[in-house]
Amino acid sequence: MSNPLDKRRAKRLPIKLDLTISDLFCQDNVKANIDEADIEVFDVSTCGIGFYSKSVLPLNFYFNAKIVLGSADNLVYTVVKIIRTQKTDDGFIYGCEFVGLPDILHPVFERYEQSIKETT
Repeated sequence: MSNPLDKRRAKRLPIKLDLTISDLFCQDNVKANIDEADIEVFDVSTCGIGFYSKSVLPLNFYFNAKIVLGSADNLVYTVVKIIRTQKTDDGFIYGCEFVGLPDILHPVFERYEQSIKETT
């Protein structure tokens, strides 16, 4: 039985991926003044990513991401919007959604999920 408090629209898949955010912007093309922020992505779905960072990042800002799902042929370029944050003892956990990710890229996630099943 599914948890009624779980608001996720898509299945989350574990991933270990390091990215660097160099530019954050909002819809009015206003940029946030940040130094480069290193992030550690820990899960991914067709709707978005979850990541950890020591940097304070503003909600409702966007960044461009290149996400490699397992192998170089499973590559997604997308815009990501920061929609939630949670303080931890040594940083922050962020929840983000993909903006305008076309359905045609969903098979990339399916291939990644299959590759996870094959290695476990």
